[in-house]
Amino acid sequence: MSVVSKYDDDIEKVVLSEAQIAERVAELAKEISRDYAGKDLMLIGILKGCVVFLSDLIRQISIPLEFDFVAVSSYGADTKSSGVVRILKDLEESVESKHVLVVEDIVDTGLTLRLSYLLENLRSRRAASVKICTLLDRPERRRVDVPVDYRGFMVEDEFVVGYGLDYQGKYRGLPYIGLLKPEIYGGG
Repeated sequence: MSVVSKYDDDIEKVVLSEAQIAERVAELAKEISRDYAGKDLMLIGILKGCVVFLSDLIRQISIPLEFDFVAVSSYGADTKSSGVVRILKDLEESVESKHVLVVEDIVDTGLTLRLSYLLENLRSRRAASVKICTLLDRPERRRVDVPVDYRGFMVEDEFVVGYGLDYQGKYRGLPYIGLLKPEIYGGG
């Protein structure tokens, strides 16, 4: 851990280090830059978890792009999805005729609900294409098929925080991704 945080004692172990994340984000940016060269690219970040990942990603992408944000909730204050999808903040820019890349912090069963909804919503707005880029993917929990086009890392079914991921609004600023101790969220 490069920076000592007041939250470090709540972390059972570091799952992905700051260096591992930086290296993979650079690789993803290179792939995206290659695949979208000459296209009108718009990244759409799903708030709040994507902010750290999106910020690092856009600084590494070598082609012109736009970005915007949506806030879609299916969690509330729990660690599992409630199954109810709510749009808390809509896009400010039009996606019509643009190649949209939805940027998410983690895709698993709970987020699949909001991602499916968001993908259909963007397609109905006549985007030229809609794809998904996620930092973390947990396909073992998937109940609905969501095609992940750009994947940072596959992770186990563990409660991870850091690098934008939170528990009750905390831990987002950790520069690494760590396994939260079960006693912190009532899982132990």
